[in-house]
Amino acid sequence: MFDAYAPPEIAVRVREVGVAKATMPAMTTVGLAVLAGAFIALGAFFFTVTVTGERGASAGPFGLIRLAGGLAFSLGLILVVVGGAELFTGNNLIAMAWAAGRIGTGRLLHNWGLVYVGNLIGALGTVALVLLAGVNGMAEGAVGETAIRIARAKAALDPVELVARGVLCNVLVCLAVWLCMGARSVTDKILATIFPISAFVACGFEHSIANMYFLPVGMALTWMGTAPIALGAALVNLALVTLGIIIGGTLLVALVYWFVYLRGEAT
Repeated sequence: MFDAYAPPEIAVRVREVGVAKATMPAMTTVGLAVLAGAFIALGAFFFTVTVTGERGASAGPFGLIRLAGGLAFSLGLILVVVGGAELFTGNNLIAMAWAAGRIGTGRLLHNWGLVYVGNLIGALGTVALVLLAGVNGMAEGAVGETAIRIARAKAALDPVELVARGVLCNVLVCLAVWLCMGARSVTDKILATIFPISAFVACGFEHSIANMYFLPVGMALTWMGTAPIALGAALVNLALVTLGIIIGGTLLVALVYWFVYLRGEAT
């Protein structure tokens, strides 16, 4: 009873959870998606604070600070998987239920669409609350400056980088969710989440839902400045990172595991 589920058992669990997610009532799906967007945004803000040094000073050694930021960001997915919420990136694993013939393409895309919109609402709501709370002024404004630097760096990435970083991100995110499906306790789920999520954050990969927080908060903080972050650049980032997310989570995780463990099963 204390052993983790074996990989073939995880595959079956992921498939059946995918069916449940795809057939969930729309309002329930959207409500849980709003929560997930807010959870990831909170993790993104925690990351921002963690990697911020005192004004005029370095935050510390690059690798260690990135690792600390990754550990902080893990809060978001921990809240999603333990608290229960619907996250677009992790829901790419629903493709296993689709490949197994348990759901149709319409249900798959319907879930993804609802969850994506719900995640956006939750992330933007958190942006508004963070701005109203004035917490970007911490450390004499250094937290806000860090938020702006993060957003500018994301907006400046070229299209190939955006797609590739999205692919790499969601391979690790979906593997984190996969490992959580093998867990039997809350402690197991937290431990299974921390390392894949810390890795993708520390390595600078791009998470479309996190960027629904990072980009708008940076845009808001530069709105009255001389070099505001362009809305077009933010939308291009989200579109291309989302494409990478779908490729990484669907093709490189969900369909690979379907092929390995479920392809011979009757639908």
